Amino acid sequence: MTADTLGTRPAWSPDALEAHLRELAAMRYHDRHPFNRRMHQGELSPEELRRWVANRFYYQCNIPVKDAHILAKLALPAQRRSWLRRIQDHDGVTEGDGGLERWLRLGEAVGLDREELLSHEHLLPGVRLAVDGYVNFCRHGTALEAVASSLTELCAPNIMLTRLETFPLHYPWIDASGLAYFRSRVPQGRRDGSEALTWVKEWAVTRDQQERALAALSFKCDVLWALLDSVALRSAPR
Repeated sequence: MTADTLGTRPAWSPDALEAHLRELAAMRYHDRHPFNRRMHQGELSPEELRRWVANRFYYQCNIPVKDAHILAKLALPAQRRSWLRRIQDHDGVTEGDGGLERWLRLGEAVGLDREELLSHEHLLPGVRLAVDGYVNFCRHGTALEAVASSLTELCAPNIMLTRLETFPLHYPWIDASGLAYFRSRVPQGRRDGSEALTWVKEWAVTRDQQERALAALSFKCDVLWALLDSVALRSAPR
């Protein structure tokens, strides 16, 4: 191990940092949230599913926005070219393509009108606050912190596979074509998580930088958890 710049705390090895990041992600990812567990166990009503889809769409819309802020922080052309692909994944390279379009089709499959989603008329204040906070974090944070916050991608493929398995079983009324977003995110999440992890391990060479990376990932987990808290509270009986 090497000493950090203050000489007080030794830096972790790259492999040890990866282990810490993966452990944090596994323990804090929102697949553990009660709302997601109810979803995957088939316990959500159609109204609850529609509320989740409508509110999650605000997050989906802001993914390319936060990625644009990260893109502007990257120093090397190769890095920018690579990160640009994430924006294209969500916005599409052509009209009618990309993750946002696939999420709109999911919304239609659960019974929402496309204009309802685009207008964000069902957006809950807590969801707006959480998502806007994440965008601002990526706007004002360092490149290391912003990229590290994206490491929830390490867990994303598994939750997408779970939804592909459980939705047809528990929610057969949802047209299978509406699940295309989940299918596309499996390979994308694996690719993006691996890339971001490689960069964080290369950039975070002092203990302070490593702990900042962990804090950034923890914050992102909080964002995803807070989003579901808002949706679950609104869904609860009154």
